Amino acid sequence: MRMIAHVMGAVFVLVLAACAGMNSAPDPSTAHALAPTGKLRVAFLLVPIYATKDPATGELKGIAPDLGRQLAQRVGVSFDPVVYANPRALIDGAQSGQWDVALLGISPERAAAIDFSPPFMEVEQGYLVRSGVAIASVADVDKAGVRVVLLEKGGADAILSKTLKNATIIRVKSQPESATLLDAGKADVYAATKTALSTVAASRPGSLVLEGRFLVEPSGIAVPKGRDPAAAAFVTKFVQEAKAKGLIQGAIERAGLRGVVVAPLK
Repeated sequence: MRMIAHVMGAVFVLVLAACAGMNSAPDPSTAHALAPTGKLRVAFLLVPIYATKDPATGELKGIAPDLGRQLAQRVGVSFDPVVYANPRALIDGAQSGQWDVALLGISPERAAAIDFSPPFMEVEQGYLVRSGVAIASVADVDKAGVRVVLLEKGGADAILSKTLKNATIIRVKSQPESATLLDAGKADVYAATKTALSTVAASRPGSLVLEGRFLVEPSGIAVPKGRDPAAAAFVTKFVQEAKAKGLIQGAIERAGLRGVVVAPLK
């Protein structure tokens, strides 16, 4: 019995230590490396997978502002959202010092400019077919005459520019442009995250989100290259602990994301 009590006591101490670690603030030098302006400038795309904006109040909701607020609270500073319409603008913002951390899909091209944490979530990407177009499967997309609209420099662009041999790719600067082209009959298929596709399909009767996927894209929290390595280390610790303690799963559920799962612990 004494041995059991000793073991249980040790486990209790470990649990307390883990909780304390999760709630502990960084030391002053790390906090300054993360938020040199005294607030945490959190960058993300204004797309359904990361955030939406209430048209009446301007309030930002979604996994990016949710996790951004939690990270800012951990650092002990205020949360300052920095919103971008496309990945290229966000990457340029890192190079010009516009943000401190960013939530974004991980790719080798982006990793040349920013330092990513391990993935916090994995995102399915697929196809939506507009009403009236005779495409019923993923295999039917890559055919001559099919016009596929996608976000320039996004995850879909990186993959489909290499794999689509017959279909025509139309690149746009923002996701609303994709819907505009679909509605005007100037594009046949929309390639994006399953979350974005579900949003578009909901207001367009007759459109179809195809079964299957062409990509599972990991998303991480990044810091600009050149920052004190302590900043990236703290973000990595935050991501790993947030996954282990269910914070990522909770954020996904609150955002109502489809085709999204918590990335495995590593």
